[in-house]
This record gives sequence, C-alpha cells and structure tokens, in this order.
Amino acid sequence: MTENAIVWSYANAWEPIARMQPDQPAALQGDRVLSWGAFDAEADALAARLIEAGLQHNSKVGIYLHNCAEYLTANYAAFKAGLAPFNVNYRYTADELLYLFDNADAEAIVFHAGFAERVDEIRARLPQVKCWIAVEEPGFSAPPWAENYERVVANIPANRPTLAPWGRSNDDLLILYTGGTTGLPKGVMWRQEDQIGVTGAGGSPLLGIPPLSRPEEAVERVPLMPRRIALVACPLMHGTGLFSALMTLLAGGAVALLPSRHFDATQLWNEVAHHRVTSLAIVGLPFAQPMLEALERNPGRWDLSCVTSIGSSGAMWSTLFYVFCRKPCSPMHFPQAKRWAWACPSQPLPAKAKPRLSWPASSARSLPRTTSACSQVLASAVWSLSAAISRSAIMATKKKPSARSQ
Repeated sequence: MTENAIVWSYANAWEPIARMQPDQPAALQGDRVLSWGAFDAEADALAARLIEAGLQHNSKVGIYLHNCAEYLTANYAAFKAGLAPFNVNYRYTADELLYLFDNADAEAIVFHAGFAERVDEIRARLPQVKCWIAVEEPGFSAPPWAENYERVVANIPANRPTLAPWGRSNDDLLILYTGGTTGLPKGVMWRQEDQIGVTGAGGSPLLGIPPLSRPEEAVERVPLMPRRIALVACPLMHGTGLFSALMTLLAGGAVALLPSRHFDATQLWNEVAHHRVTSLAIVGLPFAQPMLEALERNPGRWDLSCVTSIGSSGAMWSTLFYVFCRKPCSPMHFPQAKRWAWACPSQPLPAKAKPRLSWPASSARSLPRTTSACSQVLASAVWSLSAAISRSAIMATKKKPSARSQ
C-alpha cells in the first residue's frame, strides 16, 4: 500500500471526526452518553490490548453483547487494529456458541458478564482464543478468567491513534454471520471498502449527496449537514442494526439505543422525543405495528417533529398490515417530511398510498425529484407510521409538552 493510497477503513473516517467534535455524543442509551472523544480513546485502548494479546491482521474478534455503546467501541477498536469483528447472537446456546467461535477462528471475545456461565462451558474447547474481555453489568462481575473491559479501556495509550504493525488496508474485514435459518450460520466476509461502498459510501441518493471520494472527507461534511441522531431499535448483532449504526457514525452523528433489552414501543417514542432522534432503524412488522399502535393509543403524547426518516430492512411486510393502516388517519402527510419513497421493491405500492411529491423548498433536507426503489433511507415503514406521527407532532405542538414524556 503506497503512502498516498486511499484506504477505506471506518477508523480512517472516524478518527478525524472524533478530533473535530470530541464533546459531541457518539452513542446514547437512556441517560448514558458516550462522547466522540471517549469513543475514540476507549477504542484506541481496546485496540492496543488486542494487539498486545497477540492478534494479527484480520484476526477475528467476536462481539457477544446486547445493544450497548461497548458494541460500537469494540467494532471501532477492531477497525483501528486491522482486525475482523464478527457478530454473535446472544440467544445462542453453549453448543451453538462453540460452533460459531470455532467456525470463525475467533481469537478474542468481548462479552457481557451475564453470559460468563455459558461461555465458561465451552472456553476450554477454544484454545485459539487469546483474550476474553467481560463487560460488567448490574448483578454480574467479570469472571476471574476474563479481563475487565472498563480496566482495559481506561488504559489509554500514549501514542494515538492506535495502529498495528501491519497498518490498515482495503482488505480489512468485517464479518457478518447469518442467522442460520437455512442451515448453520455462515460468516459473510465483507472487505471494509466494499461494505462502505454498498451502504452508500457516506452519500445518499435521496438527499442528493454524492459518495465520499476518500474516508477522510467525512469530517469535512459533518459541519455542513444537519446533525443525525439515529435510533437503532433492532439488535446490533443483526446487519440492519449494525450497518445503520456504521452509516450514522460515518456521518458524524450519534447512535441512540433503547435502554431496555426487550422492545417496548412506548419506550421507543419516549427516547425519540428525549434525544430528538432524526431517523430510526427497524426490522419490519414486529417493530412497526406496535410503534403505530402506541401512537394510536397516545395521540399528542410525543413531539416527533424531529423525525425525518424511518428505515426498515431484513423482513417482508404483511398485507394484513396494509389493511390495518388503511384508516382515516393513514394518508401520507408527515408534516416535516412530505416526500415519500416506497422502498419495498418485492411488493407493489399499496392502493391509496401514492407518493406525495411536495417538499418545502427551504428545507435543508430537500429530496431529489427521483428516488431509488431499493433505497432504505425512507423505507416502507414510513408509509404506515407517517399519519400517526404527523398527528402526534401536531397535537404535541399545541400542547407544548416537555421534551421527555413521563
């Protein structure tokens, strides 16, 4: 790799962003805030520890965590060190974990301490794992055989950013394991260059934003764009959640996560209003229907005028949900986002759901005249939720409630 070659690594994009806005939030979860400065520093410390433990270029790092800021930091650390992070389904049994860790050739595992008993059942059969790092949680301390995550990330190296002897390259991997619905889980090996490109390379056809020409250009765009706060409602261990988070951070935004480990639509809307979330990432009907029902039960409870997009991926939409949404409140008239893209190319546009093409000319988020059918920026969930959000925003404005609903 020549000195001036473009290396598409998330770390190369995020490090300048962290230097420019160290006090801005990178991750939000309830009342917890991880700033960009802390995000970068902790990732440097974790990356240094993984290198010290003997991991080599593209060694595999399993991330066995519920949704939390540490999930993002662990990925960032792997990107910094030229390692290959991979997702771990936290619902797996011990035998399933054994298969996954062995199949991935895992050499390091970052896990929630609540999983320690399950991990302890199999770790003797995983001699290739050089480093076990436990994230403590209420009621669960790090086991004696694992390192304490907080102690690891507190040991911030003097020389930053952390860079391994092999450096970074366009062949650095991000591995996404499938769910195993048609057999055993399989690891999809994404070169970071390809993964960044397939998710738009920092651009957006809906917003008329071209792709980045190099990762370091991301920092130049941050002050020019409305700040993005994306609530990832689905698990980060799934592609929809992780890729949505990565795109948000590439834009210098903040990833919001639900405080609870069980999906609760009322809590979701509380968090949207509290953090002034601009976009949401969900997975189809299991999320969209309770979200809509919560809005229907609580008209005007939340000020949702901040929401500009809802994206859904990874699940088909039921025609029963179309019928459910065909109520007098269902026409598309989301006041702060009046253009719609039906992004479900495998299914026809529902009757009476023709996209409205009006958009405030003065809006900084104006959309181009054409939109891609396969775009996931304004996904099909927007249609079903639009009217209820619109009505809630209008009523909340009249009531002028506090930002966080009680």
